[in-house]
Formats: sequence, C-alpha cells, structure tokens
Amino acid sequence: MTARELDAAGITDPELRAAYTRCRELNARHGRTYFLATRLLTPGQRPAVHALYGFARWADDIVDSLDDTAGPDVRAAALDRLAADLARGLAGGTGAEPVVRALADTAHRYAIDHRHLTDFLASMRSDLTVTEYATYAELRGYMHGSAAVIGLQMLPVLGTPGPREEAEPYAAELGVAFQLTNFLRDVGEDLDRGRVYIPQDVLAAHGVHRDLLHHCRDTGTTDHRVTAAFEEFASLTRAAYRRAAPGVALLDPVSQPCIRTAFVLYGGILDAVAATGYAVLRHRAVVPRRRRALVAADGLIRLAAARTAALRTRGRPLPAAVPPVHRTAHAPARHEEIV
Repeated sequence: MTARELDAAGITDPELRAAYTRCRELNARHGRTYFLATRLLTPGQRPAVHALYGFARWADDIVDSLDDTAGPDVRAAALDRLAADLARGLAGGTGAEPVVRALADTAHRYAIDHRHLTDFLASMRSDLTVTEYATYAELRGYMHGSAAVIGLQMLPVLGTPGPREEAEPYAAELGVAFQLTNFLRDVGEDLDRGRVYIPQDVLAAHGVHRDLLHHCRDTGTTDHRVTAAFEEFASLTRAAYRRAAPGVALLDPVSQPCIRTAFVLYGGILDAVAATGYAVLRHRAVVPRRRRALVAADGLIRLAAARTAALRTRGRPLPAAVPPVHRTAHAPARHEEIV
C-alpha cells in the first residue's frame, strides 16, 4: 500500500497501515488482472478493495495450497481460527491476522453486511469435503458464498448513485462470472486438488468422466469430448457476463472504468482459453500482456473523463476518501478467489 493511498483513505493508525499494506502485497502477487483493474479506482478506494481481496486470498490459501501437506482436519481447524478471529474483529477487536484487521476496518467503514463474510467462509469450508457438483444449479448454490458475495462486498466501496439494491443482482452475477472463468482456466490445477467444478451433468452430456480428465491432464493430450464439455461450460460463463453487464452503468461513474476493465480482461481469459482449443488441462491460458496494457489504457482514458465530469457537475463530487461510518449489528451466519 502506498502512503498516498493510505492517506487518501484516512488510515492513520500504524498497525492498520501495515495490515492494509500486507493485503496490497497479496493482491499484487496473486491477482495480476484484478490488481491492474484496482489501479483505476481512486486512491482512497484502493485500500478497501485490497483488504477484501487479501482476506479472500488468505482463506483460499488455507484451503487450496498445494505446498501444504496438511489434511482436511488441520485446514478446517485453521479456517475455524480465522472465522473466530474475524468475529472478534467485526465485534470491535483488533484481529490477530493482518488481513483480518484490515477487513474488519473496511467492513466498519463501508457498512459491509457481515453475512457476506460468513457466507464466504462457509463456502471455503465446503471445499474441504465437496469435490464435485452434480448440476450447474448446484454449483451456483456453492458460488453464492464463494463468488456472488464478493461482488456484494465490493459494491459499497464502488458506490452507486441510485439505490444500491438495484445494482446488487448484477454485482453478484459478475462475481459469479469471474469465478466461472477461473474454474475453466484452472481446471487442471483443481483436478490435482481432487476437485472438479465443471458440473457432472455437463461432463456426462459429452461422455466425459473424471478418469478421462486425469488422462488428458497426465499425458497432455486433448479429447474431443472434453473440448465439447469445456466449450459448453464457457457458454454458460459468457451468459453470466451478459447478465452482469448492465450493472456497470449502475456504479458511480468514477468506479465504472475499473469494473469495465476487469470485465473485459476476465472475458479475455475466456477468449484465450478458446484460442487454445480448450486445451487447459495441461496449460493455463493467459491474456497477452499487450492486450492487458491496451485495455488498461482505455480504462485510464475513461477514468480521466469520469473524474473531470464529476468535478464539473455540481452536487456530484468525487467519492469521499473516507465514507461515513455506519455501525451495524452482527448479521446471522449462512452458507472464492479472483485471479
């Protein structure tokens, strides 16, 4: 986290500044596409987005780290400790982990519904035992906590000129679209972890089973049945992008370039997957660096225009660096990652 961003966000406590800086480091290291898009937010917005990403990344690493030989029981215990730490932080405590301290502060500043955080952890916990999903509808149920709530957490930070409730379904759907993209891009890595997120009914419709996926992964070969199943899953993912698209216009104008850039870049991952012939079991598809730079440049132009318009329009100043603080009671519990 740069001092300029922290100052713009009104974060002055040294311990909190260090916590937010840790979250920014996690975002920069693990979320290249996402981190690039966050550069198009105002400096005062960026620390909150890094806090949301940093916490999600931290929880995801507990569940998914391939370098760790810990079994499900050890990982579950680590998630329980993280959940308890988060509960203390949201209740007004400090939090033992830096990512928790930053997240609790962000949730307080932006009045983020605590249910979105507990739902997220519930989906993380299910990843310890659930290895596949029978139908797309079943997968969508899981993604409420693993992806849709990420969009809902972001919405108060991005801001909405109109009622926030109007933008919520689109924000949730965009979170889903991003994660569906990750599922297709990372299908080989997830298979190594024992998980298959492509729904079983989609695979079965094309004669694909887990053994065939392992064969293609191990040998580096392709199979027309696997290609067809992945192509169908990509179509489901593109449909999610189409449903989410109208929501960009419902965001604060100065936040729109960031989300539009993320929208285009993540959609570009699907294009990169298709360009490989859906041969993603052995190789990870990436958006070419030149393409990312061009999209980011377009975002910068749109951002400059939005900020100029906001400054010229009476009664429409740029978003405050520190939004009003709203205290919320704990929400009841219910039910991850980006790049």
